[in-house]
Amino acid sequence: MAKISSPLALLFIMLSSIMINHIHVASSKTWCIATLIATNAQLQANINFACSQGVDCRPIRPGGSCFIPNNLANHASFVMNSYYQTHGRTNKACSFKNTGTFAATDPSFGKCVYAS
Repeated sequence: MAKISSPLALLFIMLSSIMINHIHVASSKTWCIATLIATNAQLQANINFACSQGVDCRPIRPGGSCFIPNNLANHASFVMNSYYQTHGRTNKACSFKNTGTFAATDPSFGKCVYAS
């Protein structure tokens, strides 16, 4: 049987811990949000697409629970996530022509609740 030196044993334990934590994050809830580099035109296209595919877009309209802050990034993230959650939670359902990304932390705020 091979003997593992203390520094290697410590490294093995640390890497194992990181992998266990990574596996936990990968299996937890995820949300789909807009990337920081998406243009306003892309964000508006994502809103138009998701709303045309049956996503309830009332929350991002004036008076809706997710209207404030009134900006394209927040509105797009809300409807992109709704689309992602109702279309199989797949990588493709969050792609939005590479303008969607995953969040491991719930982006909900105030009365604006993102589906999970």
